Amino acid sequence: MASPASERGRLPGLVGVAAALFAVEFVWLAWAPLDRQTWALENLLAVPLALMLLFGRSRLGLSDVSLLLLLLFLGLHEVGSHFTYSRVPTPSWFDTLFQGRNHYDRLVHLAFGLLVLRPIAELLRRALPRPSRRLLLVLSVCVILSLSSAYELLEWLAAVVVDPGTGIAFVGAQGDVWDAQKDTGLALVGAVVSASILGRSRVDLLAPDREARQGRNGA
Repeated sequence: MASPASERGRLPGLVGVAAALFAVEFVWLAWAPLDRQTWALENLLAVPLALMLLFGRSRLGLSDVSLLLLLLFLGLHEVGSHFTYSRVPTPSWFDTLFQGRNHYDRLVHLAFGLLVLRPIAELLRRALPRPSRRLLLVLSVCVILSLSSAYELLEWLAAVVVDPGTGIAFVGAQGDVWDAQKDTGLALVGAVVSASILGRSRVDLLAPDREARQGRNGA
C-alpha cells in the first residue's frame, strides 16, 4: 500500500476537483434551505472548518487523503443542514431498514468517527513528540469522542439559548431521549473502526509531518 507521501503526490488534482464539487454543493444547498435559521446554526462550525482547509492547508500539513475525507464529511453534513437532519429524503430501503425515525443524522455521526479520525491523527502527530503508532491512534479516538460530546453540548445550548423551535430542529432528537448518547456512541464506533483499519494498514502517519518540515526547509 502506498504511503501518504506517495498518495499526496498522486492526489492534488483530485483534491482540487473535490474542493470544487464541495463549493458547488455548498452554494446550491445554501440557496434555499428548508429552514434558514437551522441551516445557519448547522454551519457555524462547518464554514470555519472549510475556510481553514482552504486557506490553511499548507500549515495544517494534512495528507491529500485526509483532505478528501474531510471534504466528504462536510459534503454529508451540508445535505443534513439543507433539509434539517430529521427531514433528509432517504431511499425506501433505508426507511425499511431503520423504521421509526430518520436516521440520516446517525449516519453522519458514524461518518464523523470514520472519516475524521485520520486527519486528527495527522494533526496530533505534529503536536506530540514522537508518539508511538498505537498511542497516536488511541489519542485520536479520544479526541473524536471529546469532539462529539462537545458538539452534543453545543446542540443543547442552542436549544436553550436560541429560538426553541429552531433549537429543537437543530438538535434533531426526533423524540429519542437517548439521542445524544447514541450519536456520541456511533461517532466512537466509527473512530474505533477507522483506528483499527489504520492500525493494521501500512499507512505512514508520519509522512505528512515529514512533508511539512521539508516544505519549510525548502522555502
